[in-house]
Parts: sequence; C-alpha cells; structure tokens
Amino acid sequence: MPADVSSGNGRQPGAGITLSGVGKRFGEVVALAGIDLGVPRHSRTGLVGPSGCGKSTLLHIVAGLLEPDSGEVNVGGATAAAGRLAACALMLQRDLLLPWRTALDNAAIALENRGVPRKEARSRARPLFARFGLAMFEDARPDQLSGGMRQRVSFMRTLAADKDVLLLDEPFGSLDSITRARMQEWLLRALAEVPRTVLLVTHDVEEALLLSNEVVVVSARPGRVVRVLTPGFPTDAPRREIVTSPEFVALKEQALEAVE
Repeated sequence: MPADVSSGNGRQPGAGITLSGVGKRFGEVVALAGIDLGVPRHSRTGLVGPSGCGKSTLLHIVAGLLEPDSGEVNVGGATAAAGRLAACALMLQRDLLLPWRTALDNAAIALENRGVPRKEARSRARPLFARFGLAMFEDARPDQLSGGMRQRVSFMRTLAADKDVLLLDEPFGSLDSITRARMQEWLLRALAEVPRTVLLVTHDVEEALLLSNEVVVVSARPGRVVRVLTPGFPTDAPRREIVTSPEFVALKEQALEAVE
C-alpha cells in the first residue's frame, strides 16, 4: 500500500537526529569540529552562524550526502549514509522547479523519483495544493507563480517525498522581506498540520528564533556549538506581536552576540 502523502501514513517512526562529536575537513580546512546536536522527533531546530561556519556542510552530513571524518550521526535510527538519505528530504534556497513542468508535476517529482507512476504521483500530490493554499494553481507553470508560491511548491515537493526528517537550507533566503515574513508564518501553520523533524539552516537569527523550538549557534570555522537557545514563543500568535516583544528582542540580542 503506497504511503498517504497528505497524512504522512506509511512512514516509519524515528528517533529524530543525533550528532555526537561530528567533525569534517576538506583538505587542510577544518569545517566542523566536535559538533554535538540532538533534534527530538517532530521538533524544529535552527542552525545559525557566520558564513562559512559549516552549517550547510552539517546539513549535508545529516542528509547522507557527505560522511563525517569523525563522530557519529544517527537519523531516525539510521547511521549509514544510505539510511540517512532514505530518512531525509532536503529543501534548498533555490526552488529548482522545472520550467517545462506544471506546479503539480513539479510537486509530484519526489514521488516519481521513488518509482511511483506519474498519474498516481499527480493524484497523491494534488490534495497538497488545496491544503497549503494553492488550489487552482496546479496547472500553472513556474514563471506564472510568485516567489512565495514557488517556494510553497518546493515545500510540497519536499513534503511529498514522505520523509520524517526535513532539512531546510535557507528556504526563504531568496525572497523579499515581506514575502519572507509571510512564508515564515505559512511554514509554521504547515508544520502544525503535518509534523516533521526539522533542521533549519538560516543566516537570519530572527527567522531561526521564530520557526524553531531550539536555536543552535555555531562558531566561525571550524564550526563548533557555542550556544543553545530555547525560544518557546507561541506559534499561533501574530508574527509582529512575537518579534516586537521584549522577550524576543532580548533573545535575539543573545543570539547575535553569540554569532559575533
């Protein structure tokens, strides 16, 4: 029986993400040094830090696209690269939608890549459009969609892969500030409907605090964990109310201080 994309049925329960003493070097350059990190299942952890500190490298290690030179990585019980890759879906900053395919066909790609026939893949991806506010745009081409709409299609494609772990690498980095703020609110609502274990890489400290249950600050290269913050802000409150609250502003200052 194929997995039900709209409900998440068919995925095996996992134990989240655990990294113990993870190190990675590229030639003489030490990218990561002794990273310890834990993301409980169906929680959201944000990674922030200066450019070049190894955040994306760490994400690729979790995804099984790279192997660490030291330490251990466990994703839902899988430690080998192939097992980690099977457990994770990766969403990049660029939406990478294929211009010759409709929005629906783009969203269905993840299922087709798993061997699902195209007609069935389209049928299983279609309910996501109504669920996430893109009903009536199934047949639109990418150049007919706004930046925020394209990112929604990219997210639906990631979700359609039916993986328990979502790895988000600057998913809204290419959007203008107004669209980015709207997409942050939208993502929180989407993850409330379809819980996943989320590891988010972002340069935006405010975004990390708003979207994450826990924010991990990574130092300049070689990347090390220098501070862990627990925001705990309500996800159903208006965004403006949250980001202007004294508690949020104070926590943002702590995060920026740690980054610097």
